[in-house]
Amino acid sequence: MSTSTQINSQDGFNDRLKKLRRSHSRLARGYNAQVGRDGLIVFRPRRRRSGLPLRGILLTVAAFFGFKVLVLMHLGEVTYTERAVELMNGSAAEQIGGWLMQIDPVTAAIQAQIAPLL
Repeated sequence: MSTSTQINSQDGFNDRLKKLRRSHSRLARGYNAQVGRDGLIVFRPRRRRSGLPLRGILLTVAAFFGFKVLVLMHLGEVTYTERAVELMNGSAAEQIGGWLMQIDPVTAAIQAQIAPLL
């Protein structure tokens, strides 16, 4: 066997290994198994979900409102409002934080529901 034939053979082998590794990594993230007309079981990688993770976003928003309600109940409405106004008079980042932390209808409604329980 000549050296050039051996190198070409090795390149083909490395290409097949690379293809197998890529296929295996795709299948490791999940797969669907289907039986073909010939009775052969074929495994295909699952499609990736596209779009935003809606569940994660909703949990983050709920946690944020929960945090606001806890701070509001701990400080009291007057002190909470004063501190939010202080933030609104600060830098650009503090103004955004002050706007986000102000008492909104959702925060007030949650606080009204939880206050009698405590």
